[in-house]
Amino acid sequence: MFRARNALRWGGVTTVSDAEGVPSAGDSDSERGPRAPRPNLRGRLSARTRSAARTAGRFCWMLVKGTAVGAFRYRVTGLAAEAAFFALLSLPPLVIGLIGTMGHLRGLFGAGTVAEIRSWVIEQARTVLTGPAVDTVVVPLIDDVIRGGSPDIVSVSFLISLWAGSRATNVYVDTITISYGLSGVRGVIRTRTRAFVLYLIGLLVMLIVIPMLVAGPALVRQALPESAPAVELLYWPVVVILSILFLALLYHMSVPVRTSWWREVPGAVLALLIWILGSAGLRLYLAGSLSGVSVYGSLAAAIAVLAWLYVAALAVLIGAALNAEIDRLWPSGDTARARAVREAQATQVPRDQGTTGKNKPESGSE
Repeated sequence: MFRARNALRWGGVTTVSDAEGVPSAGDSDSERGPRAPRPNLRGRLSARTRSAARTAGRFCWMLVKGTAVGAFRYRVTGLAAEAAFFALLSLPPLVIGLIGTMGHLRGLFGAGTVAEIRSWVIEQARTVLTGPAVDTVVVPLIDDVIRGGSPDIVSVSFLISLWAGSRATNVYVDTITISYGLSGVRGVIRTRTRAFVLYLIGLLVMLIVIPMLVAGPALVRQALPESAPAVELLYWPVVVILSILFLALLYHMSVPVRTSWWREVPGAVLALLIWILGSAGLRLYLAGSLSGVSVYGSLAAAIAVLAWLYVAALAVLIGAALNAEIDRLWPSGDTARARAVREAQATQVPRDQGTTGKNKPESGSE
């Protein structure tokens, strides 16, 4: 108003903005008031980083929660105990059969490697059995098998190992199938056949891996003496990568429909981590509880082996639960179609039963 009166007084021209009190172009910054601060680049990047971190945290929590719920829903702890029992049952005949096979392949592995494996097996047997039993039963049997004798023992051992080991593998295949919600897609005979094939693949892998684990990097250095530093550096990373590939193969072949290999890698990595950490924790526990006088007596070593097999089976099944949860949140085309068909069949059966019950004449109505 003061500006408008001055303009009228001096004959000036007053604009509408000047009359309403809107600052003109000649007004100073102090008269305009403070401006709203513009967000800089660092602030925008920080906000986006926080948003991405919150989104990733929500996804991780969904995966952890879904994996835990699926593991408890499908009795992973009980099924891991079943798989560990059959694995322990197949272990002695499997060792005898593998030693017999290595004895026949002495020229491939070398006499020194076979001798180291023999010493390792006898040492492990002394932790389970008494000294006289090892000296009178185990040592003569192993020596006879390594020399190539007693082919009937090797054959029977492999048969027992194939039955018990494939039964343990069938637990993995069946549980993985149920975790994906695809129970019944593959028949019983096909499931057992798939478990048997997986166990045979596992035997071939063990036939190669056991000499590497027993002999250690020295075996590879002996074969490649000029690359000793590289062998020392790459030995255990190669073992870890091969373990992840074998677990991914187990998951890939257990799903009834075709899936991509990369979708099985997260569960394989988680299973390997759980197995490593669980084995380390179990080693510390057994070192404290089974050292000296143990309440388990002579069964302490067998119980320790069973506990280790249980940890391994539990790790494999938890990794399968993670893969199943990832497929539930981000399903592939084949698994989504297979689940849709399975759900349609499940809803069709009660509908057919209800229709049959309505059309069936009631007895005693006459």
